Amino acid sequence: MGSEIVTKKDITRLGLRSSLLQSSFNYERMQAGGFTWAMVPLLKKIYKDDPQGLSAAMKDNLEFINTHPNFVGFLMGLLISMEEKKEDRGIIKGLKVALFGPIAGIGDALFWFTLLPIMAGVCSSFASQGSVLGPILFFAVYFAVFCLRIGWTHIGYTLGIKAIDRIKENSQIISKAATILGVTVIGGLIASYVHINVVSEIAIDSTHSVAIQKDFFDKIFPNILPMGYTLLMYYLLRTKKMHPVVLIGVTFVLAIVMSALGIL
Repeated sequence: MGSEIVTKKDITRLGLRSSLLQSSFNYERMQAGGFTWAMVPLLKKIYKDDPQGLSAAMKDNLEFINTHPNFVGFLMGLLISMEEKKEDRGIIKGLKVALFGPIAGIGDALFWFTLLPIMAGVCSSFASQGSVLGPILFFAVYFAVFCLRIGWTHIGYTLGIKAIDRIKENSQIISKAATILGVTVIGGLIASYVHINVVSEIAIDSTHSVAIQKDFFDKIFPNILPMGYTLLMYYLLRTKKMHPVVLIGVTFVLAIVMSALGIL
């Protein structure tokens, strides 16, 4: 691969380690723990004589990520190629945030919504006829998809190596574009994950009432409550330095109490 630090064997191991992406899945940073665990051996090799560089790289890798397990190797390989060339941390972080969302969407569309349902239907047909070919074929395809993660990791790394010079020439443009796209992806994730729906109604008379959510909030500003709550959490995280676990706990308690009172 024309690299003095990272070898083909290293990238193959990275692809295999990516299979444990969701081993420490949590609601604070999603797949960040498994992602970092897969990357650590190569990061240690790249930053062997640079403890501060290793610390910064691991800190960046521990940030929130939620992508497709079968295609994450592509992103890992791409980022390792940039880490190896000691690219600007802003560009590396920006590309990670910008790409994990689209990779998740592509992976879901190709695997969960297309290949797997089709294979499940075909193999179920075989199995219903008493043919052992059904389960064998299904698991063979699943295993093939699993093994492809190694290939995706090599492709991501090779693509990153070839793009390094172009990235250096346009570093500021790429960094700004990646940051904008990354913020857009995070905004889309917030809209998809955060839902606050007020079920309370205000009675006008014995036969008429006004739904607070439908007739008030949605008329003024749809999704204003999820946006407002997200901005509040961001403010408490960045300004008040509150721990994410505390905020998650408060969110759970508020959701339970408000639901019990019939407000949400």
